[in-house]
Amino acid sequence: MELKTNDIMYQSMILNNNQKVNYVMQGEGEPVLMVHGLAASLHDWDDLLPELSANGYAGYALDLLGHGESEKPEHNHEYTVEKAYLHFEKWIDALQLQEPFTLIGHSLGGGLSLLYTLRHPEKVRGLVLVNPFYDLNQLPPVMQTLFRRKLFNPSLIDLAPYRLFRFFIDMTSFNYYIGHRESHILPEHIRYQTALDYKRASSGIYNFPRTLPSLTLELNHVHQATLLLWGGQDQTLQPSSFPELTNWLPNLKGSHVFPFCGHVPHQCHPEKFNPYVMEFLKNL
Repeated sequence: MELKTNDIMYQSMILNNNQKVNYVMQGEGEPVLMVHGLAASLHDWDDLLPELSANGYAGYALDLLGHGESEKPEHNHEYTVEKAYLHFEKWIDALQLQEPFTLIGHSLGGGLSLLYTLRHPEKVRGLVLVNPFYDLNQLPPVMQTLFRRKLFNPSLIDLAPYRLFRFFIDMTSFNYYIGHRESHILPEHIRYQTALDYKRASSGIYNFPRTLPSLTLELNHVHQATLLLWGGQDQTLQPSSFPELTNWLPNLKGSHVFPFCGHVPHQCHPEKFNPYVMEFLKNL
């Protein structure tokens, strides 16, 4: 199934393991693949995709396993980082790209992008990491304890109404900083889409964090040019874990913190975030 709107192509395909993948592409030129985080969707990149296209790049973004409109396995044991990675890897293979590409990964998508780069270094030209999730120890202590255990009955999450997710998003994005006009760090349309993505995602995805392999000791093997971007007010991953990457990534071309953004700087202030990405791509 394919829908073309303003040069944006929404597509779905069945991979060779009989799993569905939903994705979007826009533009022509050097390929750039974008990977969202936990409980998000390809709509994470709605502000970056058209800018990539306008600057001569072919942008691609997918719904990961268990997210958005992609495959949602029935059993919780099918939700591991390795299975999410295989779904992601098979999607890339199915695109049949003829040249190396740049990966842009946020949070869990950053971890998957690092895994792909370590396993297929010849295919990755550059890497943009946005608040990347690469080690369970990045989580706050309470969340570490929660995610180290197998969830007893995650299907209860499926029963939560949209308004509960929306309340949570609104509370965590409230702007407590005096002197700022905006009441929320995230604009209204982003909060709406974020809550919708939480509601659409399978509850099994919350088993992903506990199956994430620690990538800390492998980071020095990532030799691709890398850009590191993060929000200084991240409440999901410890912000102190991001500057540490500047000591471990051997080909880091730049890093920047957005001090008033949280876990999603690419959605918090895309007008400030996008120029860093475009400059990095231009200099590859």
